[in-house]
Amino acid sequence: MFDLIGDIHGHCTELAALLRGWGYREQAGAWRHPSRTAVFVGDFLDRGPEIREALRLVRSMIEGGSALAVMGNHELNALAFHHPDPDAPGEFLRRHSARNKQQHEATLAQVPAAELTSHLEFFRALPISLELGGFRVVHACWDEVALAVVEDGLARHGGIDDGFLIEGHNPESLLFAALEILLKGKEIDLPDGSTFLDKDGVERNAARVRWYASPLGQTVATYALPAQRDLPRAPLPAKVLAEARPYAASAPPVYFGHYWLDDPSPAALAPNVFCIDYSVARGGFLCGYRFEEPGRGTFAQIPARGTR
Repeated sequence: MFDLIGDIHGHCTELAALLRGWGYREQAGAWRHPSRTAVFVGDFLDRGPEIREALRLVRSMIEGGSALAVMGNHELNALAFHHPDPDAPGEFLRRHSARNKQQHEATLAQVPAAELTSHLEFFRALPISLELGGFRVVHACWDEVALAVVEDGLARHGGIDDGFLIEGHNPESLLFAALEILLKGKEIDLPDGSTFLDKDGVERNAARVRWYASPLGQTVATYALPAQRDLPRAPLPAKVLAEARPYAASAPPVYFGHYWLDDPSPAALAPNVFCIDYSVARGGFLCGYRFEEPGRGTFAQIPARGTR
C-alpha cells in the first residue's frame, strides 16, 4: 500500500512527524515502513527552513526503495535555473530575474553547491507521472494529450537530458506547453485587466483552473483553483471551453499537489480527484493521504511549525 505526501518545500521536521505518525522508522539509512511505500508529489525544495535536510530525507527514501516520487515544477525550475541557455550566452534556461532568484534563494543559501549539483542530477531521473495500483500521481494536472507529448519528448531525448531541457524551455515548442500543463496546471487569462496577489505577493493576471471539472456553466471566479473571491464572475472564454478535457468520473483516482489550498479540513475535490498541497510553506500544513484502495483512504495533516 501507499502513503502520498504533498509539497514539502523544505519542511523536514513536519515531514518526519508525518512519517513517524504513519509508522515509518529510520532503518538502514532511510525512513521505512514494513508494508507501505511513500509517494511524493514533488516540490521538495525552495521556500522552507530545512531544504538540505528535506532533500536528503526524500532522496535517501527513493534511492533506498522505500519511496517513489514525481517531478514538481520547482525541481524542473531548479534544473533550468542552473542550465546555461545555448542561444543566449551568459543566460540560463530559467532567467536569473529578481523574482526567479527570490524563489530559489533559500535553496542556494542552505544547500552547498556541490551537493546541489548532485541533487540536480537526481532530479533528472524523476518521472513526470506515475500509475500505481489503481491510482495516478502527477504534480499539477493529469492531461492525456500533454502526457503523450512529454512521453514522446522523453523517448526522443532518452530521458531528461540537456536536449529535453532546452526543448522544454522553448516557449514555441509543444513540449514546453505540455510541461506547463502537467507541472504548473492550466490557467485562464483574467478579463478587463483584472489581477490578484498570490501567496508570494506576486500580482497575477492569470488564474489556475479546476482542470478536472467541466467548465460548462462556470465563471472565471468559480472555475479558479483555489477559489479567488475577488475574481470577476465573467463567462469563460470560448477557447477555455473548447480546450477543456475534464477528468472522467470513471478514471482512476488522481493525486497531485501544487495548488496551495488553504481549507483547514482537506477533502477530495471530486470523488476521484485529490489535491494534497495545503500550503505548509505559508503557515498551512503538510498534507498526506494514506491510500487503502481506490476510493478509500484517509487524509493526514501536520501543521507548519509556529502555527500549532
